[in-house]
Amino acid sequence: KRGAELAVEECQHQFHSRRWNCSTLQGLQVFGKIAIQGTRESAFIHAISAAGVAFAVTRACSRGELEKCGCDRKIRGVSPEGFQWSGCSDNLSYGIAFSQAFVDNPERSRGVSSSRVLMNLHNNEAGRKALLAHMKVECKCHGVSGSCEVRTCWKVMPPFRKVGNVLKEKFEGATEVHPKRVGSRKLLVPKSSRFKPYTAHDLVYLLASPDFCDRDPRRGVFGTSGRQCNRT
Repeated sequence: KRGAELAVEECQHQFHSRRWNCSTLQGLQVFGKIAIQGTRESAFIHAISAAGVAFAVTRACSRGELEKCGCDRKIRGVSPEGFQWSGCSDNLSYGIAFSQAFVDNPERSRGVSSSRVLMNLHNNEAGRKALLAHMKVECKCHGVSGSCEVRTCWKVMPPFRKVGNVLKEKFEGATEVHPKRVGSRKLLVPKSSRFKPYTAHDLVYLLASPDFCDRDPRRGVFGTSGRQCNRT
């Protein structure tokens, strides 16, 4: 729940001045039916939600709030730079595994032959990768009057705002894809040969977005009010 709330807040911050301001995420249906399924907005929602769950669970592990996990004790010894790995490294591998189980499983139960499911699973993973790729090292000096004779360091997650900024950039450069059979598997490939091949870190989408200016309750579009809105 905390991870979902974090995702909603970040989504609404990133899009507060846009035609679509993350309005689909009001209410409790965070992982439920999203009216703009298949679009790049939906891609961002899935990525930020999957990252939010991984982030909140990992932070709770480090703070000792969960019985099943704690700090990441796998990183030991001395680094090539000469500092001692110590302290409480964020246990992101646990948070990511939890996010995969919690956020991806409802998708997988719908069957991975669906293009929408393939899209959502890809974007969920891209959200978690934005978190993983921006882990950083924090250190503390030990020695007479802070002389730093010995340095102990540990790994920490980036602030969630950083993850939001990275995913917003990925949203701007998202790749439009369509399904293609390759042997017995169904894959999502760029819709045009002019599009760059996407990586595991990029967002993908299947459908063009509505323009969000005009109200369309069937699609969950509230329309813009209080100011002029135009598609460009």
